Amino acid sequence: MNDKPSGEHAWRAVAEWYHAYFTGTVLSTVTRCGTPRAAELVYEVFCRQRNERFLPGLHKLGIAHLPPAVAAAQYHYLSNHIGGVAVQYMYESERKAWIRYCAPRWLWSGTALCAIPSEVSRAMLAGWHAHNGVSLNNLRLGFVCTKQAVDGQSGLEGYYYEYERELQPHERLRFARNEDAPDFVGAAAPTLPTLAWPATRLAKASRNYAMEYMRSTLAVAVNLWGPHEATSLLRLTAKMIGMQFYHQTARALSVPAQPSALAFGQFIAALAHAQGDSCEVGQTAEGVRVTQRGWRLMDGVADAHPCVAQAWNGLLEGALDAHNHRLALHMSSQVGAHGREFDWLIARA
Repeated sequence: MNDKPSGEHAWRAVAEWYHAYFTGTVLSTVTRCGTPRAAELVYEVFCRQRNERFLPGLHKLGIAHLPPAVAAAQYHYLSNHIGGVAVQYMYESERKAWIRYCAPRWLWSGTALCAIPSEVSRAMLAGWHAHNGVSLNNLRLGFVCTKQAVDGQSGLEGYYYEYERELQPHERLRFARNEDAPDFVGAAAPTLPTLAWPATRLAKASRNYAMEYMRSTLAVAVNLWGPHEATSLLRLTAKMIGMQFYHQTARALSVPAQPSALAFGQFIAALAHAQGDSCEVGQTAEGVRVTQRGWRLMDGVADAHPCVAQAWNGLLEGALDAHNHRLALHMSSQVGAHGREFDWLIARA
């Protein structure tokens, strides 16, 4: 069988699945490894995202010609809008433009906000916002943070500012808690072309946005910590996320609410199809077998260590625990002609 769920519900379910995995990974790092290592992870993830996405994104959004402060602020407003994140943009001058990540914070959703140290939020700003001037080859551009939601303030807020002189590295991110952003005026904010970004495209883009966070995080964590330690933490986190989010994800993917091995095989296939992968389910004498050819999440990531497959598979291990803890999941993986290939056997434990 090869049923393919499609449409906005499936894509948004995948977005929430990977969004939760990213937030959970940061929280696990904070609680099990400490704040400094969590801040280092977040810094490196956002540096990687910036290096890969910022300049191409400016051209894709048609804003590369704008003054640096304005272009950087508009990039965060528009790209986060595409990803489904509530962000505001306020123009003040060609040298000063504000952005405000509104409550509730998408990145640290729900109660997770209570467990994110201030240093981790600052690491995100240091890894991306403070380096936008470097990416633009304009060393006079910096970012000034005026509020952080993780500090109990009303959101994450600040502005890009182009100074009269080049900034030293430690000056690229500054804090000015006494300043306050102007009010957001929707009519004055930049917009995406309506025809180019219909609701269905935005839903798929939201999926890609969340998956991109974990694509970066899986590779970065292994490079920082080594395969053994990274796999241990990432797999443990994945199992907990899979357990917590299985039922809502299965409902969104229209998977039958039955505790059978076949129903779980259908869940794996539905999730794979919603991620953009090819997957098939079949029944054998041993149990239910699921095969996936290609791995959209990580295929093409040059520095992805093979261990990330075991870490990522923790999502399905945890999901199976929530589906029916009397069943067992056996996974094998190899690199084939079409990228990473997976085979799962679902059977009685």
